[in-house]
Amino acid sequence: MHKSWMTKIIIFIAICSLFLLSACNNNSENTVRVAEVTRSIFYAPQYVALSEGIFEKHGVNVELTTTWGGDKTMTTLLSDGADIALVGSETSIYVYAQGTSDPVINFAQLTQTDGTFLVSREEIEHFEWDDVKGSTFLGQRKGGMPQMAGEFVLKKKGIDPHNDMTLIQNIDFANIANAYASGKGDFVQLFEPTASIFEAQGLGHIVASFGKESGKIPYTVYMAKESFLDDNNDAATRFAAAIYEAQSWVDTHSSEEIAKSIQPYFEDIELNLITTVVDRYKSQHSYATNPILDEEEWNNLQNIMDEAGELPKRIDHKTLVDTTFAEKAQQ
Repeated sequence: MHKSWMTKIIIFIAICSLFLLSACNNNSENTVRVAEVTRSIFYAPQYVALSEGIFEKHGVNVELTTTWGGDKTMTTLLSDGADIALVGSETSIYVYAQGTSDPVINFAQLTQTDGTFLVSREEIEHFEWDDVKGSTFLGQRKGGMPQMAGEFVLKKKGIDPHNDMTLIQNIDFANIANAYASGKGDFVQLFEPTASIFEAQGLGHIVASFGKESGKIPYTVYMAKESFLDDNNDAATRFAAAIYEAQSWVDTHSSEEIAKSIQPYFEDIELNLITTVVDRYKSQHSYATNPILDEEEWNNLQNIMDEAGELPKRIDHKTLVDTTFAEKAQQ
């Protein structure tokens, strides 16, 4: 799996290198280019930092691009199409395990739980996890954090995802929701706001939260090449400081206030639905309250990867995590 994952990255880099080189040359000194793995209310603190002018307050001009999927996001970062990536920490482990002279370093954590929900096609009045046995389950991409956390939870509930149900995990991240909407699968693992939109449209019913069941993990983290952090120490520190202030803003404001702040980034979604989703994430403590990725969370991540059979090797916290930026941010 890991060789295939890296091969996709190498091919994508080769195809895009000329275009990205041009983009890099146009990068201004005051701009930090951020590639986010998807557009999700799960990342509310990031959009608060943008909409409330918090990045500007800290002297950072953020140029945000959505790259739709972990492999594409890491490709963009590795090929210098972005300075910082917002993506699952497992991607930095995959890259490091393949060997690199410029490792990708996790320096500021945004979310601390799984962000997906279990959606059932049929309404289930009293859902039990055993209800998924014998079903067709539309999961996330193999080797990605959503899929691994999902399998971790299923196993914790006494379900073998590869034998107790028909598990589909060969659909691209960006197409999973469309596949379910078109009739594929009895259950699906979805991020918000898609899960709530499907529920509002009668396409499915949210029956459980993977975030509540999986425990604290560095689910979505800001990371950058070690060389970028070395050369742009001040910019990375100011970026982390802005994220910390935005996390504190989210922690101390109501779901309604947060929803109004981030609505410009979700123009096609009604305000009351955004509020519902924000409240759901706040209630299960999905939003980290500070950007420090601690060692316990890092070890939990690797335990989940190991359980899924996707951990290439154990890597020390200090090797791929640098907490100095987050620590300075809190000062």
